[in-house]
Amino acid sequence: MIRHLPVLFFALTAQAAAALTPHDAHLLEQAAELGHLKARDALHAAAQRHDAEGQLAYGVYLLNRHDYSHAALWIRKAAEQGLPLAQEFLGVMYHVGAGVPRNLARAQEWFEKSAQQGNANAQFNLVLFYAKGAGVPQNYAQAAAWCRKAAEEGDASAQFYLGMLYARGTGVPQDAAAAAAWLAKSAAQGNAQAQYNLGVLYAQGLGVAQNPAQAAVWYRKAAEQGVADAQARLALLYAEGRGVAQDYAQAARWYRAAAEQDVAVAQISLGVFYAYGVGLAADNVRAYKWLALGKAAVPPNSDTYRLAEQTLSRVAGSMPAAQLATARYEAAAWSAARRQDAR
Repeated sequence: MIRHLPVLFFALTAQAAAALTPHDAHLLEQAAELGHLKARDALHAAAQRHDAEGQLAYGVYLLNRHDYSHAALWIRKAAEQGLPLAQEFLGVMYHVGAGVPRNLARAQEWFEKSAQQGNANAQFNLVLFYAKGAGVPQNYAQAAAWCRKAAEEGDASAQFYLGMLYARGTGVPQDAAAAAAWLAKSAAQGNAQAQYNLGVLYAQGLGVAQNPAQAAVWYRKAAEQGVADAQARLALLYAEGRGVAQDYAQAARWYRAAAEQDVAVAQISLGVFYAYGVGLAADNVRAYKWLALGKAAVPPNSDTYRLAEQTLSRVAGSMPAAQLATARYEAAAWSAARRQDAR
């Protein structure tokens, strides 16, 4: 892209009063970031002659150099000229307090100006503001209204959020079919949480015909993106042979992935697999480790707790004292490392 800069510099020199296009402003901003002084000077000159795209791009350049106060000055000028992206940027700056005092009400004002012009990012920011009551009174109906606008603009996060609003009946009438439709749009764009929740709907037959095979398809897509609950549910499908061919090795693989992310049910299932050598080689130390970790995190007297307790007792009873000490140490060390990572 940088190879086009000489032509762009010539055009700017030949027609200094010409307004920058968003593309040209972006090119200059990228070049300025790489240290091209002519690009920086061209952006500054455009900003000084009240070119809105130039003001925004020069503001972004300053923002990336952590000169927040001057960045806010130029971005505000572009926002006041009605540039939707500048209005969104200024809203974000008020939200986090970068270059301006943190002020959620002002952030909401600028997001709304941008959203009214069809900016999907600003629309979705308003969704979060109204849902949380940030800078405005909490209002789920308003959150849903802005969410629909952003979703209709094709924003995958908004489509997911709108699907969940319909699933829960929050701000809109509860409607499983509408939930499935919006989750499907988001899932098709690669949104992992939408993929997981769409899998749940197919598994339960909510808003769509019950279809374990389709549930497995969407669980897998989410699982491959690291969604722990999807990994655990996919493992269960493999263990039971629902929607997929029964495959204990695959079940063990996905239980392990979810267990490593601290999903208690997956930890217990993985422990049971290790205890009985299902889908992998039997290993009492690993069985004890995962069973102990999972048991500590599930409700006492639940079926899952009783399964963990019974299997744990069986495993511990067959282990020499030294091996049992090793297993207990590994469980404690894993738990401590997990707590450290969470800080």
